[in-house]
Parts: sequence; C-alpha cells; structure tokens
Amino acid sequence: MEESTIRFTVFLSLIFILGVAQKLFPRRKLSQSQPKRWLTNFSLVILDSLIVRLTLGLLLPVIVANWAQEQNIGLFNIANMPYALAAVISVFCLDALIYWQHRIFHRIPILWRLHRVHHYDADYDLSTALRFHPIEIILSVMVKNTAIILLGAPAAAVILFEIILNGMALFNHANLALPEKADRILRRFVVTPDMHRVHHSVYSDEMHSNFGFNLSIWDRLFSSYVPQPKDGHKKMRIGQPDAGKLPTNSLVWLLGPALKQPLKK
Repeated sequence: MEESTIRFTVFLSLIFILGVAQKLFPRRKLSQSQPKRWLTNFSLVILDSLIVRLTLGLLLPVIVANWAQEQNIGLFNIANMPYALAAVISVFCLDALIYWQHRIFHRIPILWRLHRVHHYDADYDLSTALRFHPIEIILSVMVKNTAIILLGAPAAAVILFEIILNGMALFNHANLALPEKADRILRRFVVTPDMHRVHHSVYSDEMHSNFGFNLSIWDRLFSSYVPQPKDGHKKMRIGQPDAGKLPTNSLVWLLGPALKQPLKK
C-alpha cells in the first residue's frame, strides 16, 4: 500500500471515530452553524492538499527522505546509524521542530497573519485541525524537508511522523470530554484536547502557549505550558478577540482579506 493511501485511510478513519466520539461525549456546546463551518474547514484542507501536490509534487517529505538516502546525505545516512534508532530519533526531532515552527509562527507578524487563519475559528472541534492557509502549509512542508535532509531521516520515520502528526492534530482539536484522571495522565506524555484548547483562547497569554501538537514535553521544557484556561473550558471564549462580525467562516475571506486584518498591539 502506498504512503498516501495509508495516510488517507488513517485520516478518514480518525475523522469518523473522533467525529462520533465528540458527538457522544462533547466537552463544550458549540456556538456556530456547524454545516457551514465544517464546509469551510474541509474545503481548506482539500485546497491545501491540491496546492501542495501542484507546487511541491516532487518535493513531498517521503520523496525527499528517499532522495537523501540515495544521495547519502544527512546525519543518519552518513553516520550509518541503525535504522530503527535513526527512525525513533527522527520522529522526536521532527516533533520538536514542529513545536518551534508553531511558536515562531506566533512571534513573527507576517507568519502570524497566515497562522491566524487557524485561530479565527470561533469554535473548537476536530475540523479546526484542518483550517490552515495554503501558504502556511507550503512553508511547513519546506521546513520539514530541510530538516529531513539535514537529519537523513529514514522514509519510514517520515511516514510514521506524518501519520502521528495528522492523527494527533485531529485528536487534540476534538471537542471531546476525556475523564479528568485520563486527561491528567495522558498530558504527561501527549497533548490532550483540554491542553491544546487553551491555545485557542482569545486571551493573549493563553493563545501564545501550549504550542505542541504531539508530545507535551516541549511546552514543559521550554516554559510555554499553561495547564488550564482561566475561564474554564466550558465558558472560555475561542478564537480571535477582534473577530466580532468578521466572516470567519468564509473561505474567500480566510484566503485573502483575513491576512490584512490589523494585528493586536
């Protein structure tokens, strides 16, 4: 089975499983018209996929990993490290990279304008994980490709990482009520929905925290961890403080005019 088929199968399976789970065990009451919002979010991920295929078709991460191995480029290829060990270290390094990439996108104004499309979602469920501007996705692929070449990451590790990243993004954006004890145990190791929901708060100090998508260690290690929202999960406001009457569920608006909105001082 090809890598793209594996990823797509896992993606659809998780959409179904988490969609049912968040319907049966919701953490919060959603506030918007969900059909329109879901249409926008799913349209964005389809558009992102098409644009990436058209612009970076020969530079997808797995293809780049195979090329680096053939050319004997990158740390793990040169060092002749055992394949399994190189794969495990690669997954950890790529996860740390995504943490820092996310954090940098919050700090640099032009990158924050792109990433703010994700934060303009005024509700929070698994479809929020799909809401990214195409330019941000292209930049993210280019950053990952650079890291893959430098590391000489095995292709199997890249496939595994991409599946984990996509799966965990869907999981920790789900409107899913985990038992308190389960959340407390899980977040010692991975990012849970309650942990990442804090990141989507309208409050600046909460919005610019909890940057991890998979392993929770990076936020603890680099002092960006906020355990709970100050207003509580059920009452906290999600999205951007300047959203107001902005058409945040318009695909056309998100692709263009959203990027021109004033930045908060």
